[in-house]
Amino acid sequence: MARFLRLDPAKLKRAHLKRAFAERGWKWAALTALSLALATALEYAAFPAALLLGPMVAAIGFGVGGARLELPRLGFVGAQSIVGCLIASSVSLSIVATVAHDWAIMLLVVATTVVAAGVVGWVLVRFGSLPGTTAAWGSSPGGASAMIVMAEAYGADIRLVAFMQYLRVIIVVLTASLVSHLLLGAAGATAFATVPNSFAAIFEAPPLALAETLAIAGVGATLGRVLRVPAGGLLVPMAIGAALHIAGLVELALPTWLLGVAYAAIGWYIGLGFNRAVIRYAFRAIPQLVLGTAMLIGLCAFSAWLLTWLLGTEPLTAYLATAPGGLDSVAIIAIGSHADIPFVMALQTLRVFTVIALGPSIAKAISKLA
Repeated sequence: MARFLRLDPAKLKRAHLKRAFAERGWKWAALTALSLALATALEYAAFPAALLLGPMVAAIGFGVGGARLELPRLGFVGAQSIVGCLIASSVSLSIVATVAHDWAIMLLVVATTVVAAGVVGWVLVRFGSLPGTTAAWGSSPGGASAMIVMAEAYGADIRLVAFMQYLRVIIVVLTASLVSHLLLGAAGATAFATVPNSFAAIFEAPPLALAETLAIAGVGATLGRVLRVPAGGLLVPMAIGAALHIAGLVELALPTWLLGVAYAAIGWYIGLGFNRAVIRYAFRAIPQLVLGTAMLIGLCAFSAWLLTWLLGTEPLTAYLATAPGGLDSVAIIAIGSHADIPFVMALQTLRVFTVIALGPSIAKAISKLA
């Protein structure tokens, strides 16, 4: 006993820190392994946003289980910059040409969709139990990962926003696949029909293009932080990357491993914030979220009718162009269903940029009116 009392307190503290560090290391290793396993399973099932959903689901399990892990803010900002470059890479001259040719009608359709999302957000706040900014960003029909990043910058609960966004993505993908099947018969596409080959090309990226992409991400994120731009980690790299990409000055390379790291960081940042109280609240809100998603799909279907009436667009192309799901998941269905892919991508991309630009104002308006 006397020998124990003579132990140096500094040594005891160092031993305690060493044990805590080792414990956290094992937890991070287990979280990484589980995230990789879930992402791989979802990817091979052709599930939308598998590289983000796998780590997020794994992190939710760890967060609810009391793992007490937290991703540093710097890691989340770095992931934002990669998502910004991903959005920028979707902008091409063909998309710009398509928008320039039918810009008036496209803007009308996008405005209709954005207003529809605002109405759904208002209904969820007015007659549901969701806070204003959370409902606004959760119902915004842009790229899910981009909406989550923007929501975090403007004070919304990104845990509930992520839950709303990906619940809607699942419903929209299943609905769009069903519509595609009904319109095309046996040749209808489904987002779950084929096994992707992205893992086979995991390291295929030109070194120069990869270096340019990382430089744009790093410089853009730094500028966004220095200039204190809201969601600057996403918006500044997106603006720089899109301008340089359209001008043909850079080739943006985003190999699967880079997207996997970025999506994992975002998934962990969101998932580790969950606890049992948040899970109970989210599941209680499922009925109103499903109803809100059904309303949004119906209102976007009206936008598709506008396209077929004003431009004579083929019905399936119009439906997919206005579907309020993630850009990547809608693109998968469009490719498989032989729709007009440039038109679908042009309208979806225009909507993403519009929602990113108008999202903060819409969120404030919904909070005030509701």
